[in-house]
Amino acid sequence: MQKSDSKDIAILAEGIGKWYPAGKGKVTALQDIDLSVARGERFGVIGPDGAGKTSLFRILTTLLLPDAGHAAVDGLDVVKDFRRIRLRVGYMPGKFSLYPDLTVAENLDFFASIFNTTVKENYHLIRDIYEQIEPFRDFRASQLSGGMKQKLALSCALIHRPSILFLDEPTTGVDAVSRREFWELLRGLQSEGITILVSTPYMDEASRCDRVAFLQNGRLMQVDSPENIRRGFGKELWAVKGPDILNTLATLRNLPEIDNAYPFGEWLHAVLKPGAAQPGWPAAWQVRRTEPDIEDCFIDNMKTHG
Repeated sequence: MQKSDSKDIAILAEGIGKWYPAGKGKVTALQDIDLSVARGERFGVIGPDGAGKTSLFRILTTLLLPDAGHAAVDGLDVVKDFRRIRLRVGYMPGKFSLYPDLTVAENLDFFASIFNTTVKENYHLIRDIYEQIEPFRDFRASQLSGGMKQKLALSCALIHRPSILFLDEPTTGVDAVSRREFWELLRGLQSEGITILVSTPYMDEASRCDRVAFLQNGRLMQVDSPENIRRGFGKELWAVKGPDILNTLATLRNLPEIDNAYPFGEWLHAVLKPGAAQPGWPAAWQVRRTEPDIEDCFIDNMKTHG
């Protein structure tokens, strides 16, 4: 691992572990997390609900103490230097956490005052976002749509011009258009030199990151660029559609040549075992060879890592 004082590293985690009490025992939220994020990088943590994404983000933003390991943000220790870190980072939690009874303008002014700055001073940074919510500046935050709440939360997280931005599932519960617009906004922020760490359960959003980490059951399965992850799949993949999707899936899983089969949109995806010949497909099926995407790679990682 690279040293935490490296000028090229914005975020470093070494052996991070976190456990929560559960009855007479404990539940593992994170185990042996080793991760480094370069300055100016847009890095995605990809995983389903309960994978440990929020626990990791809360540790890195100094809101939760790790039970094992060490982490540094902007070269500062997340335990010893938590006050200094909080002045340097922006954090947008997955659940809307602004003040619902304050207006859009009042929320922005409040968060700016906490960091001893003003909306005017850093307006250039949030201009493209704020222009979309400015018509609602006198609306209470509770009155905004999901997409507008998202943009307001991002504006508040940016108002003090953080060097690192943490976004925990920022697009959950918003429509597809708002999701796409949000990722375009992140592209602009990255061009300003801001390091972005974003978590998401949406596999399609992984391709919008420079690198991604697959997280499942509190463990990292793979860390690489989306392109390298897809290129490293290394197995023959087929898209299959039959008259009855459930019967077709059951049949696929019973074929000796098939290593894995699972629903994929309107189709089923079937992964051949290494070295296996193509099965004799039933005549009633539609079958075509296909290339893996990030979701295929994630499912394959889950199967490999148990």
